[in-house]
Parts: sequence; structure tokens; C-alpha cells
Amino acid sequence: MNNPYIPTRGVAPDGRASRITRREALGRGLQGAAALLLADSWSVRAFGAPQAPQVNPKAKAKSVIQIWMWGGPCHLDTFDPKPGAGKDYCGPLDKPIPTNVDGIQIGQLLPELAKQADKYSIIRSMTHGSNGHETAAYMVQTAHTPGDGQSFPTAGAVVSLFKGYAGGYKGLIPPYIVMTKLQGRFAEAGFLGSRAKPFATGGDPSQSKFVVEGVVTQGITEERQKTRRDLLGKLNTIGQSMDRDPELITAAQCEKQAYDLILGDAGKVFDVTQESAEIRERYGRNKFGQSCLVARRLVERGVPYVTINFEGWDTHKGHFQIMTRKLPELDKGMATLLQDLADRGLLESTIVWWGGEFGRTPKVQWEPPWNGGRGHFGKVFSHVVAGGGFKGGHVVGSSTETGEEVKERPVYPVDLVGSIYDLLGIDGAAKLPHPQGLDVAVLPALDGTVKSGGRLTEIM
Repeated sequence: MNNPYIPTRGVAPDGRASRITRREALGRGLQGAAALLLADSWSVRAFGAPQAPQVNPKAKAKSVIQIWMWGGPCHLDTFDPKPGAGKDYCGPLDKPIPTNVDGIQIGQLLPELAKQADKYSIIRSMTHGSNGHETAAYMVQTAHTPGDGQSFPTAGAVVSLFKGYAGGYKGLIPPYIVMTKLQGRFAEAGFLGSRAKPFATGGDPSQSKFVVEGVVTQGITEERQKTRRDLLGKLNTIGQSMDRDPELITAAQCEKQAYDLILGDAGKVFDVTQESAEIRERYGRNKFGQSCLVARRLVERGVPYVTINFEGWDTHKGHFQIMTRKLPELDKGMATLLQDLADRGLLESTIVWWGGEFGRTPKVQWEPPWNGGRGHFGKVFSHVVAGGGFKGGHVVGSSTETGEEVKERPVYPVDLVGSIYDLLGIDGAAKLPHPQGLDVAVLPALDGTVKSGGRLTEIM
């Protein structure tokens, strides 16, 4: 993975020798993944922060935790139940449960989230009409429609630019974290390039040791890592020239910060063993539950954007068998996250955004080879938002009796993403830096060619 802001070996266009490589600059023996983790920090110090308009300092939201339901969850089984539609639509999940907000019911496998409904609002009329994973995911995550020849950045990348290093973020942890791996369906950073690319942790936080790529090494103790660092320092024969070469000074600073991340307090944000056994059990001792716990720890440190890529929702076959396993994990992890954020005074400044690229076909495909599966469905689906200025205990829009059409108040990706930006203090009309100097804004202009139902002012 190349970073255009890190110099590489060779000859520059003007004929001069190029700068040292990233591997050399970040210290021989320092793990390459840790160097990549600090690539954005290096680029800011060495080449200046990317230009971006200032965010509104009075913005309510400081961070976002995005729970991305990779593959597309079914709205009928989660936040828009239709018990009267019959078996061909509900299957065995035909007994929705009341929440702690009068008049709001959700799926029967979400009892813990039912106790937290006063903290979130449900959007039951999300729509864009696309049934393709790549296209739908791009639309929901960027608010742009493909086909204009541009690869726009996702919301995470935009927030990383505006509220990250260009916005004064000082942490060693990158401003855009993905738990635990990238989707690979699109380039999260788009044309913003490496400076806005997320850091994917890899690993599994539910394991005895969360092996975060470039921060934690399996089988290497902290003491051994410190010994290696001391030995490297003793073998350094060019240290005496540091006071004369600005590039080597910068390299030394980068190496120090990388080691501070690996061996210091910053890297410990990923160590969930520092949490009590009780809180870990509350989140759920599984990959998703512990990812939610890490996400809380990250926003507690001021990280602006965390995405939890929750896999397993592309349920073409055996849908209901999968739901009996996946929905309890979602229920426990997300409900505890909401309560934990609220208890710590973080929910007021943290947006929690739940949803996927689309929903699933309301009518169950009982016939072979699907055997009770659900297909892709972009006509109408549900998303959930909480915190950061979003009101709790509300429902926006509705779908028809079988969940196959929007009944009232359509909400398009630009409406939802634009509302999130508003609460973060990011102007949707602000210009984005473009490698070709093109005049492009954060959000598409609502000039009649872009479908919009308006910002979510009823819950803001």
C-alpha cells in the first residue's frame, strides 16, 4: 500500500536524489505495520496538514461509532417488524416485543435493545433502490451516486480529514479506525488518498490477546520489545548527525512516536483485559461485543471515527438459523455500548450509527436452493442513530404493511449522512481537496438530480 505523502527511493523529477524510504526513515527493525499506522502523522509533520475548512466548534458531536451491518440486515427481523404480514414475511420471528418507549416495537431477538429505545431513533424509510452490494454500500457510506467518474470518500474518511489531523487531532491513534478488517468493496478514502485511509486493526478482540496489526505482536513480550529498542539505539551510528539533518530529525521523531504507540499508554487502548470481567461479559465475549468495547475505549480517547464491520448479514440461505445466532450478539453488544456511553457521559458527544447497505427481501424465499433465505433489497430498509445530538425514542418514516415499499417520509443516504455531518459541525457544501484540483464538495448539491427527503430535523 503506497502513501503518496511518504517519499520513496529513486531520483526526483528535478534530478536530485530522492528522500529516504519510509522503512529507513522509521527506523531499521521497527515493524512496518506500525510505520503505516503513523503514516498520516508523518505526512502532517513533514509536509504540512492537508487543507480543510474548520468544523463548527459548537458542534454537539465529537466522534462517531458506525456499526456497519456488512451484507445488509433484514428490517422485518430487527427494527421494523411486521407480525401481521404472515409466515411468508416473518417466518418464525412473528412476535415483536415492546420497548421502553410507548408505541415502539422491535424484533423479538433484541430484548436488551428494547430496554434502550429511549436512547436511539429508528429510521424505517431508508431507500436508494440499489440491490448491488458495491453500489449500495458506496451510496450509503458516501451519500454520492456512482457514475460521475469520481471515487468519493466515505463518511469516515471525511470525518478523518475534517476532525482528524487537519482539524487539530493530536492523538497517536489514527483518527479513523476500522474494527477489524476493511470490506474491500470500495476505497474508503476515495480520492483523498492515504491521508484519510482508515487503520484496520485486524485480529480479534475476544481472544486472550488482541493482536492489533503493528501494535501488538503475537509471542513478543513488552519487555523483549523494549530490549530490542535499546539494542537498536546502541547500534545507531548516525545519531550524532541528527542535529544537522532535518529529515533524520523527523525520522527520529516518527520512530519515537511509533514506539510510544507500541510500548506506551496509547497502544493500551486496544487492551480490553484492562476492563473488568463484568463489563466484558456485558458486551458479550465474542468478536462483535468486544469490538464495541474497544470502540468505546477509542472514542473515550478522542478518536473521531470508529467503524465496526460486523460480518455475516448476507443471508441468502438459512436466514432464520443465522438470525438466531447473530441477533443475540448484536443485541448484547450494541445495547451495552449505548448504556456504557450514557453512563460515562459520552453519548451526548458520540453518534452511534447502525445499518447496512440495504435491507433484505421482506418475502422469504422458501424454495430451494434458498431454503428460507432473503435476498438484497434497496427499496426500503432501516437504520438507527443515537447520541451526538440525535434524539432518542423516536421513529422516522414508515414502510408498508409488508415492508416492501416506503409508506411515508423517504430518507435517502444524503439525508442521513448530511444530518450526521451537521451534528459534527461539517459543512456539506465545503470543498474537498482533490488531486486534480477539481471543484468538489463534501455532499452532492441538491439541485433536483439528487433524491432527498430532507435532513432529519425531527430527531435533531
